[in-house]
Amino acid sequence: MAIAIVDYGMGNLHSVSKAVERLGYEPLVTGEREAILAAEGIILPGVGAFADAMEHLRETGLDAVMKEAAFGPKPLLGICLGMQLLFSQSEEYGRHEGLNILPGSVVRFTGDDYKVPHMGWNSLQFNNPEHPLFAGLEEGHVYFVHSYHVLPEAESHLLAVTDYGQPVTAIVGNGSVYGMQFHPEKSGELGMSLLRNFLVLTDSKA
Repeated sequence: MAIAIVDYGMGNLHSVSKAVERLGYEPLVTGEREAILAAEGIILPGVGAFADAMEHLRETGLDAVMKEAAFGPKPLLGICLGMQLLFSQSEEYGRHEGLNILPGSVVRFTGDDYKVPHMGWNSLQFNNPEHPLFAGLEEGHVYFVHSYHVLPEAESHLLAVTDYGQPVTAIVGNGSVYGMQFHPEKSGELGMSLLRNFLVLTDSKA
């Protein structure tokens, strides 16, 4: 079975697809409901503005598909903007409702001691090192590019953080739903290993 990479017009589809393929899994780039829900795992990528992304999801009906998928047993991973879309709302250029799969808000970095956007390599701190997502891994550096960050309402959903003038949400998870603020496919060995561990959860190796 394939890993569905959701195509709603705003994702880094090629790099994510190639990363999934390099790890020995079958990527399926699709915007079709039936194909997404039939896949063994689902990845929601994202590049761009929160409001535009939500508009694309609503116009294609994929907002409802993502919610349906999130309440099923198959693992779902949001990457970068895709992770932010999983949350309740964002303050990026106004207030905008998200998918509300995970409770929390997306807010802009504030402060004068660091540059915005947050761009570059930062170290991860695992809040729950025993989580299957971190199996066999040690903390290390991954690659971030973002101007807004997530404040989850539930502390238990916060699986890993990084430091950028303040603790910044890096990885979230609740049940079968996960999110990575950084780009695992662009984050070297650790990023690819985290992506591999997510794919292992799908149990769908070709």
